[in-house]
Amino acid sequence: MNIIRDIGSLKTAGRRVCVAIGFFDGVHIGHQQIIRQTVTNAHQHETIALVVTFDRHPNATVAPKHVPPLIYSLPQKLRAIESLGADSLLLLHFDQAFSEQPASVFIRKLAHGLGQVQSLCVGANFLFGHKRAGNVDLLKQLGDELKFAVNAIASVALNGKAVSSTRIREAIQTGRLDAASQMLGRAYSLSGTIVRGDALGQQLGFPTANLDATGLALPPTGVYAVHATIPGQTYRAVVNIGYRPTLQHPAPPLRVEAHLLDFKGDLLGSELEVTFVEKLREEKQFASLAKLRDQISQDILEAQKRFQ
Repeated sequence: MNIIRDIGSLKTAGRRVCVAIGFFDGVHIGHQQIIRQTVTNAHQHETIALVVTFDRHPNATVAPKHVPPLIYSLPQKLRAIESLGADSLLLLHFDQAFSEQPASVFIRKLAHGLGQVQSLCVGANFLFGHKRAGNVDLLKQLGDELKFAVNAIASVALNGKAVSSTRIREAIQTGRLDAASQMLGRAYSLSGTIVRGDALGQQLGFPTANLDATGLALPPTGVYAVHATIPGQTYRAVVNIGYRPTLQHPAPPLRVEAHLLDFKGDLLGSELEVTFVEKLREEKQFASLAKLRDQISQDILEAQKRFQ
């Protein structure tokens, strides 16, 4: 999939373009319907399948105090979109100037920049443009004028309720990871960059990779058996999400620490994606670091059983 950051970078060679637009956090089964319809349209009309999305949640610009925790990091989202067969992805920078564009201006600029739009797919409740004034009705009016079809894809229901990023966040944060996976259409995973820690795991004999999960929705604190993927390789692993109460830090930060089994090497700066298998236990305080070390050994043995 070709990733571009401005409309002029898309080389159409005179071909028309089928477009899907959305923030697509989690790329859940509802989002997949929108993107797959776009890919289907492109195959049918021998056009380019283009996904248009944004580099940050719109609220990060227009309502910073109300930015929801994200389901996926940006690289994770882009991989999920690529897996659905899109030819290209336009990643737009959502800043203040962009947020102030009237809805019709955004679509006209997009259509003009792409040359000729064959179809445009969005969710049925899609809102866009300055103060979210644009909707599907406006898209259809512009489609009649600019000669493109509009596909407004209805929400997908699961257990009688519409699947949404909000529902998935709630499922993750309450530990209902199977429910989150069902709505995502794939096993729930958490992805981030490995940052430098304090080497406590190394001191205990169980070195850990510290995952930067800033801004992401997280499962409840505890110890989990997971599969940990670095570029090109997947390992069995144990992840601790929590505040490390044994250290009795006066204001402990929330940490996500992964111990990869049968791995030796330096992961600092690498992206790590952990796919959750099962929760092993709650986080708890131990009387000493020696007791904590013994418990980690038991956690690893318990995790191995989950993989057999």
